[in-house]
Amino acid sequence: MRRRRATIVAVCVGEARVHRFAGDREERTAIDKRTVAGVVDVGPEGLAGDTQVDRRFHGGVERAVYAYAQDDAAHWATALARDVPPGLLGENLRISGLDVSGAHVGERWRTSRGLVLEVSGPRMPCRTLQGFLDVPDMISRFTSAGRPGAYLRVVEPGEVAAGDRISVERDARAQLAPSVADIMAWRRGSTSTEQLRTLAALDALAEDTRRWAAEALAER
Repeated sequence: MRRRRATIVAVCVGEARVHRFAGDREERTAIDKRTVAGVVDVGPEGLAGDTQVDRRFHGGVERAVYAYAQDDAAHWATALARDVPPGLLGENLRISGLDVSGAHVGERWRTSRGLVLEVSGPRMPCRTLQGFLDVPDMISRFTSAGRPGAYLRVVEPGEVAAGDRISVERDARAQLAPSVADIMAWRRGSTSTEQLRTLAALDALAEDTRRWAAEALAER
């Protein structure tokens, strides 16, 4: 089992608010995450104080926590010519010292407080992210950049705080699994039959993504 270590730079939660986007479109969303000080409880459905408005895309037990890498945030700071502080991309955890988008589905992150998370898939960009950042082509830019960040399920509930260390545990099965960046790339293009087979059989992948792959495979 391979192990690597990383650090949680910031912990972020968000409350549901109505945002007005370009074109006078209004949406109730909790994408606007803010950093919180101190220790935060983490249960099966995510961080205490973090609202999950549309659980089709973020929330529930399959996507309880969203993590994003400091290096990937630095990419967007340059690309968008603006600050990208923790939480701006809707993440709950900003991580340093780890290629989050290179995380393999099924690998586990064990923190220094004993919290255990498991990678369940990539974040697929939506119009909420695009509207919140006020970047008209953000969906295509986010997808083509190959920096999705990772959704995680909570395997062992606990607490989390900025400064906590992360030990990445990747067993033999996770080592062979695709990364979250791989999966986003596969879904972005014309997913091959072999890729669909891989996704449909990947137990650690979020259930709705496995179901999508199985249904697409059945149509081949």
